[in-house]
Amino acid sequence: MLREIIERLGETVIVEEPVSKELGVTRYLVKYRDRPVLFRDVDGWEVAGNIWSTRERIASYLGITKEDLTRFIADAMENPAPCRTVEKAPFLRNSTGDFSLRELPVPKYYPKDGGQYFTSAMVIAKDDNGFVNLSFHRIMVRDDKPAAIRLVPRHLYSMWKDKAERGEELDVRIIVGNPIHLLLAGAVSTAYGISELEIASRMSEKAFGRPLEVVDLDGIPVPVESEFVFEARITPELVDEGPFVDITGTYDYVRKQPLVVFERMYHVDSPIFHALLPGGYEHFMLMGLPKEPQIYASVKRVVPKVHGVRLTEGGAMWLHAVVSITKQHDGDGKNAILAAFAGHPSLKHVVVVDEDINIYDDREVEWAIATRFQADRDLVIIPNARGSSLDPSSTKSLTAKWGIDATKPLDRKEEFERARV
Repeated sequence: MLREIIERLGETVIVEEPVSKELGVTRYLVKYRDRPVLFRDVDGWEVAGNIWSTRERIASYLGITKEDLTRFIADAMENPAPCRTVEKAPFLRNSTGDFSLRELPVPKYYPKDGGQYFTSAMVIAKDDNGFVNLSFHRIMVRDDKPAAIRLVPRHLYSMWKDKAERGEELDVRIIVGNPIHLLLAGAVSTAYGISELEIASRMSEKAFGRPLEVVDLDGIPVPVESEFVFEARITPELVDEGPFVDITGTYDYVRKQPLVVFERMYHVDSPIFHALLPGGYEHFMLMGLPKEPQIYASVKRVVPKVHGVRLTEGGAMWLHAVVSITKQHDGDGKNAILAAFAGHPSLKHVVVVDEDINIYDDREVEWAIATRFQADRDLVIIPNARGSSLDPSSTKSLTAKWGIDATKPLDRKEEFERARV
């Protein structure tokens, strides 16, 4: 349960005084960006944020190093494992249809937000062939039960569209307050037909020696570790969704998105609501970390020795990356740049460095650029490429991508070695 996880992590800032869910939660989460914050009283509920706001904390909980995170996630994506179905779950102890979304501790994070927003919510749905999908979706509260859900055209969108075109609704389960292996799995991009629940199950096996446990909730499997679970249905109706501050810390625009109606709520005893600060470090980690294995796999197809990939915090862990390789041929650096863009299409800027550079140290990366890069021969620019809609400097999602090859020339390697004792 989330309470035990927070106690185990340490470093937690405890806020005892009552805090408003309208902007009040945000002030503390911004002040303590890299520390977990536990609010004792947000409209009578307990709320936590910044739980997974550093690589080190995530890796420590999973029993690995931060350098191993990319390979850990990649292994789970390549080797999904079955979940274990059980009969009971702590959230089943409390069940009601008599609730209002407006009265829950769902924060309004920024002044221009369209309303209260679920930001850590993941949606579980099953298609007509039995495939179960798990994915992150922001959800804007509209009234006591109705909300607007943002569906990017991927798996859940496809499930909803199939139903909506027949005038039908999609039955879903919405879960809030989950451990890190579920959160990471919910953010990966994988082929349709591979369940993210089974990716989470593989992570659980590797980290804790047991598969993910789920209960059958009216035909849909739900992880037993969830703090809150909602039965809901996504309707064919479209409504306004937004504005909303996304990962870059800038406002995303208003869109027409499906109306989702909440019908029943379940929760554990003394639940903790997970408030994921938009544009905060925890948002960076949960959205960015699952993309690093994609870049790693793509670069590894063209350069055999890839040592690490880091989406940088300065680039909101979405737009900028650093990749470490061992060159075997001149031109490997530029091939790695092109492969990185292919692995993560939203990527805008990538720096490729040699294996002696610590990719987690911005000063070392900048030193490599300063001493191993010349713009007239080592800069790759790709104009008018498809980029991220979250980048406010793009034009209709078209962007100029640029890569820096900050690797040593093979025929002059000794001239670029750093002096060491």
